[in-house]
Amino acid sequence: MNISAFFLLTFLIVCAIAVALTRDPFKAVLIQMGFSTVMSVIWLLLESPDLAVTEAAVGAGVTGILFFITLWRIGLIGGKEGKKK
Repeated sequence: MNISAFFLLTFLIVCAIAVALTRDPFKAVLIQMGFSTVMSVIWLLLESPDLAVTEAAVGAGVTGILFFITLWRIGLIGGKEGKKK
């Protein structure tokens, strides 16, 4: 295993632990998006570009947007419109 793969795998473990321990939902979504982005790079290193594109599009893109919309709708992020009364 080369040194870059070791750092990427270490980053994945750190992201997984950070998502489990963070109390801020906004930060948890950002960390999850970083996890998915690094995972897509790992798929590229494993010579699987189809999975890399899917992971980047679904994991970091669509899922991140859906999480942000959900957080805004329940009032955990956003301005006056997104706040609970």
